[in-house]
Amino acid sequence: MNSASALKILVIDDNRVRVSIIEAGLRDAGYDQVTLVNDVAGIARRIQELEPDVIIIDLENPNRDMLEDMFQLSRAVKRPIAMFVDRSDSASIEAAVDAGVSAYVVDGLRKERVKPILDMAISRFNAFSRMERELEEARSELENRKLIERAKGILMKSRGLSEDGAYALLRKTAMNQNRKIAEIAQSLITAAGLLGPGGEE
Repeated sequence: MNSASALKILVIDDNRVRVSIIEAGLRDAGYDQVTLVNDVAGIARRIQELEPDVIIIDLENPNRDMLEDMFQLSRAVKRPIAMFVDRSDSASIEAAVDAGVSAYVVDGLRKERVKPILDMAISRFNAFSRMERELEEARSELENRKLIERAKGILMKSRGLSEDGAYALLRKTAMNQNRKIAEIAQSLITAAGLLGPGGEE
């Protein structure tokens, strides 16, 4: 994430008094790349154009539909989002968490609170992103292991190799072709499937 002065912040708020509070808090904290948007119509396109690092959404008194629209936006943009609302209920708070809103602040819009809440949103977003990457890596590793196990089974059956021998052959082939073992395993499984019944275990 960029330093404060380089951080591009988009503030979405249709209330000019409230948005001035947020803007003042950001300027006081040293953020100078602040874009204010007062109309939520076409906001997804505006976000694509502006490519902000962080988004602050202020909804003074949102109805259920407006909240859901903002939650859908949160799911789509993959950026730290801090959302201020004047009032809320447990269902909305839960929906905000599910939507990936990094900081959901009820009745807490004050100039001096903007920076710490922004910092918290960024920290939570980074932590959540790290967890997502680690989870995806774990899933990928598990899938790769399954592929390798299947490929070893094919080699053991078709070449009469031991399990260790089958793995050694996969590894040697991967090294010779400068590819990953899982890629070799996938190619072998595909080839075995194409060669017909009996080719794959």
